Amino acid sequence: MLDLFESSIEASPNQLPFVLPDVNGFSSQWDESRQGFIIQIPNGVLFYASQFFAQKISDRSVEYFLENDTYETQQVDWSKIQPDDLKQVKFKNILWKQDFINLYGKKIPLPRLTSWYGDEGKAYKYSGILSQPNPWNRGLLYIKEQIEKVAGTQFNSVLMNWYRSGEDYLNWHTDDEPELGKNPTIASVNFGETRDFQVRHKDDHQLKFTVPLQHGSLLIMSGEMQHFWEHAVPKRKKVQHSRFNLTFRMIRD
Repeated sequence: MLDLFESSIEASPNQLPFVLPDVNGFSSQWDESRQGFIIQIPNGVLFYASQFFAQKISDRSVEYFLENDTYETQQVDWSKIQPDDLKQVKFKNILWKQDFINLYGKKIPLPRLTSWYGDEGKAYKYSGILSQPNPWNRGLLYIKEQIEKVAGTQFNSVLMNWYRSGEDYLNWHTDDEPELGKNPTIASVNFGETRDFQVRHKDDHQLKFTVPLQHGSLLIMSGEMQHFWEHAVPKRKKVQHSRFNLTFRMIRD
C-alpha cells in the first residue's frame, strides 16, 4: 500500500464547489500553500481540499480497507451482510465491527460499521459506546502523517466509519466529548462514494450548508465549531456503494 502513497495534493479549483450562507461571518479564501480553501464561519474555521489524495491513492485506500478472506470486494453487497455473518469475516487491515445502541430498551445496530485506532490507552466513548484503540498500522499512519502536514496539529487516534450504501447514515451531533478537550481540531478524510456532509447552527437550524465529501477529499474542523455547530451525514437512496470516513482526533488525558 505504501508504494502508492506519495505526494498527492492537486491543483486549485476555480471556486469553492459548494454554497455558503450569504450572511455576515461566512467567507472563503484559497490557500495556495496547502492547496485548499480556508472557510470562516461564525465561531468556527474549516479547511477544505476536494482532492487532497490523488485518485490512485484513494482507490488503493478503498481496497486496503476492504481486503478480507471471504468476499470479492467488488462483487458483494456489504449492506446485505448480517452482523453475525460479518463477525466471521477476517479483514486483513481494518478490524471492522458492528456497534449497537440501546434505544427504548432495545438493542439497535448503528447504521454504519466502525473501527477505532489510536495510541495505547486512548479510549473513546460516544453514544454510550466505549471503544478501546486498535494499534496503528502502516496504512493509517501514512494517511495521518499526510493530514498532519496541513492541519498544523498532531493526532493520536482515528474513528473510522464505513457507510456501506446510501442507507447508512449519521444523525445530527457535535464532537464535543470531554476527552477531545476544548475547541478540538478534527480532520475528516473520505474515500469511496461522495456523501453530503451537512452543517447547521445549534440555535438556528435554518443557518446551514452542505459540503460534498468526495473520493480523496479532506475537511478539517477547528475553532469553536463543536460548541456552536452540528453536523450529519443523511441517507441518500441513490448511493449504491461504500464510503469510508476517517476522522482524526487528539484524545486528551
